[in-house]
Amino acid sequence: MSWLPQARPRDELLARHGESFKWLVLAVVGVGTIAAVLATTSFNVAVPALSMDFGLGQHQVQWAITGFLAALTVAMLPTPWLLDRIGFRRLFLGANLLLGLASAAGALGDSFGFVVGMRVLQGVAAGLLQPLPMLAVMRLFPAGSQGRAHGILAFGIVLAPAVAPALAGLLLDSFGWPAIFLMSLPFCVIAGVAGLYLLPSPEPAAPQPFDWLGVGILCAGSLLAIDFIVSLRKHGLLDPWVLSLLALTALCIIAFVVHARRAAAPIVSLGLLTERNFAMTGVVTLVYGFGLYGSTYLIPVFLQSALGYDATLAGLALLPSGLLLAVVIPFAGVLTDRHSPRAVMAWGLLLFGLSFLLFAWRGAAAGYAEVIAFSLIGRFGLGLTIPALMVATMARVPPPWLGQASMVSNYNRQLGGVLGVAVVAVFVEWRSAVYGALEGGVQLAYVEAFLLLALVFGLALAVAMRMEPRLR
Repeated sequence: MSWLPQARPRDELLARHGESFKWLVLAVVGVGTIAAVLATTSFNVAVPALSMDFGLGQHQVQWAITGFLAALTVAMLPTPWLLDRIGFRRLFLGANLLLGLASAAGALGDSFGFVVGMRVLQGVAAGLLQPLPMLAVMRLFPAGSQGRAHGILAFGIVLAPAVAPALAGLLLDSFGWPAIFLMSLPFCVIAGVAGLYLLPSPEPAAPQPFDWLGVGILCAGSLLAIDFIVSLRKHGLLDPWVLSLLALTALCIIAFVVHARRAAAPIVSLGLLTERNFAMTGVVTLVYGFGLYGSTYLIPVFLQSALGYDATLAGLALLPSGLLLAVVIPFAGVLTDRHSPRAVMAWGLLLFGLSFLLFAWRGAAAGYAEVIAFSLIGRFGLGLTIPALMVATMARVPPPWLGQASMVSNYNRQLGGVLGVAVVAVFVEWRSAVYGALEGGVQLAYVEAFLLLALVFGLALAVAMRMEPRLR
């Protein structure tokens, strides 16, 4: 379309904007990613309103959440191939446009099926966008400044979910659930217009055949894993259907390994997974997602069920720590550039795990201020972990595999988050049933859940310490 700005080569844009070029591109990618994060985190508050408007039970309305999650997870898988095929510029602008159109259309939905469909399209767009920020940092910034770039980029991405629930609640009360769809739209417009002028034209690359079989196996495994996690929360681990889903997921993993060994251009090369630091950070990324989403679920529920606070106070308890997390991340990015990423990450994991030990230590005796204080310690640790983990994940990955590495890392974090919420919820229900007849049994169940999270982070710390201390 001749009326759109013409794509310019990277060298021409670099000559025009100088050293600020890479920061301008980072800002464009960051704004687009914030749009995707808002679509991911803001919709939960609309579930009761959708249930009332369409006359559905909340278990039916959850399809708007589950459909988005499944689409997001599956859509990540072809991003390495798409990056090689159409380039970063077209992929980013196309995914951003899809997110904007789905958001605008969703606000006009007059049937629940249409709403779910638009949520699925939002999930596809968010899945395509999520691996791109990490890749942009690796392509634009030299090794000595990647931590700072990750920290600045993550500032907005982390701040968005911290304020999204409160903003979504305000929009819901003022304008109804359609306004929740529109939260992402201004960011899509800004990122799209700026991206047309600032994102360089793609450099020529040798086209690779699309790995239909590999993507099919991974899609099936991803959907089975999500169904397993959802079913785990509903029925428990020993349910025959849950066990069958677990077995089928494991078969998909085995099938993909066999396929990837034989395929000429698999969607994920097994050689990537044999790189030691990448394998170690993969485990840490899974645990970081597990702990972040698991604790975000557990702490408000603990406040309501064990300590007797209302929903408003429970929701507000995590706001200070969310804001602290956004502030700490840029500072941690500078530390990562100046010191060993392994050391920064280890301190972060240690503090995050310590926060759960403090929750377990105080248990039902914890006051509201203590809950906020312990959450601040945990999010401070998480803020140290994120930039160091991003740098360590990509530092030794060969350039041809950067797209795959970014996709796998984001996939790990997403899977860890879903697993964290499901496992924590099932664990609390199980231990509450065990202690049901005892006085204070519910509180004891939450103490053990916090100990479980602390144990998981202890294992992640042990894995992180096996990484090489210096990655330059």
